[in-house]
Amino acid sequence: MSNTALNQDLADFISQSPTPFHATASLRQRLLDAGYTALDERNDWQLELGGKYLVTRNGSSLIAFQLGGADAFQRGIRLVGAHTDSPCLRVKPQPELNQQGLWQLGVEVYGGALLAPWFDRDLSLAGRVSFRDNAGRISSRLIDFKRPIAVIPSLAIHLNRGVNDGQPINAQTDLPPVLAHSLDPARDLRGLLAEQLKREHPDCADAAVLDYELSFYDTQPPATIGLDNDFFSAARLDNLLSCHVGLTALLNAEREQACLLVCTDHEEIGSSSCCGADGPFLEDVLCRLIPDAAQRVQVIQRSLLVSADNAHAVHPNYAARHDENHGPKLNAGPVIKINANQRYATNSETAAFFRELCTAAKVPVQSFVVRSDMGCGSTIGPITASRLGVRTVDIGVPTFAMHSIRELAGSRDPGYLAEVLRYFFNSAQLI
Repeated sequence: MSNTALNQDLADFISQSPTPFHATASLRQRLLDAGYTALDERNDWQLELGGKYLVTRNGSSLIAFQLGGADAFQRGIRLVGAHTDSPCLRVKPQPELNQQGLWQLGVEVYGGALLAPWFDRDLSLAGRVSFRDNAGRISSRLIDFKRPIAVIPSLAIHLNRGVNDGQPINAQTDLPPVLAHSLDPARDLRGLLAEQLKREHPDCADAAVLDYELSFYDTQPPATIGLDNDFFSAARLDNLLSCHVGLTALLNAEREQACLLVCTDHEEIGSSSCCGADGPFLEDVLCRLIPDAAQRVQVIQRSLLVSADNAHAVHPNYAARHDENHGPKLNAGPVIKINANQRYATNSETAAFFRELCTAAKVPVQSFVVRSDMGCGSTIGPITASRLGVRTVDIGVPTFAMHSIRELAGSRDPGYLAEVLRYFFNSAQLI
């Protein structure tokens, strides 16, 4: 696939995935279209040699795997990990606000969001809605308003003269989006959601909305930008880019290899959930793939995890925020992320293996180490490594504006990473 085609497919995937629920549904559908079989954790699994399968948990995390040939496990499993969630604004349980003749919704900040860029954006609303149907059963469906229905207006500079001097944003009082005039005193969010359910799912016409998990998102579509089309700009690049590239590589994996893609929710808030990387989801699946405990340990010790999550590119206006010898550039290839305190799980062996992969794939490779006087973020890499005991390398595409409502990557880097991960899934030997 050419870079142009890959980036357009990435743009389509991001547009279809405003929430982790939608991202998981998009991944699931693409895998089904490619011949994967969906499994249910509540049922017995009848796995066949050479089969390709997927399983989801909570509707927001997904594991897809192909079993490979008869001796595939003897060569170890090639694992790629990413996460489906991104920092955003989540709607509160009782969110309705009627202030100064305007109808607003109270929000809670999810993850470490960069808040200033959320102002003056055309926002829509999407997520999962749980309801009681006319037969008395509790069900859930995904909704997406798609069109702009809300905005968080900035306060004019005339009324806030110090705004450009770094005034803090109060998450409780400054962020509730405006959706409408509050002329209708009977208007409420659950009623609005019931109407949207009926529009998107006609079989839910009589639904009584009980609860929801909803996120606001920016409606501006992804775009390839720059005078020479050097950049790719979109919401949720962290980490839907890695989910998409991992899926692309998996769909191009040779059938005889044992390969697994895991995309989990809640990374941005620590991964501690039933479907997060610090939960048992991956372990549960591996136990069903390899029931014998001793054999499972042997296979895991032959395996390798590539934890794919975005890296910080050196910003031309803030170059001093980087270690002077470790400033990854856009369009210069994937970044190996290293931290002496194990905020990243990379070690010398796994880094060496990834460098060799990049050489084989004819892809440039870079390194990132945070400044010694700054704190370091983390990924699913150390969490998964500590739970499974699997060798791990943390890598990612360099980006600007991580955790903003809109992030920026190099337009050639998704293709570079896709090529390396394709080589990884098809590699005959692991370290």
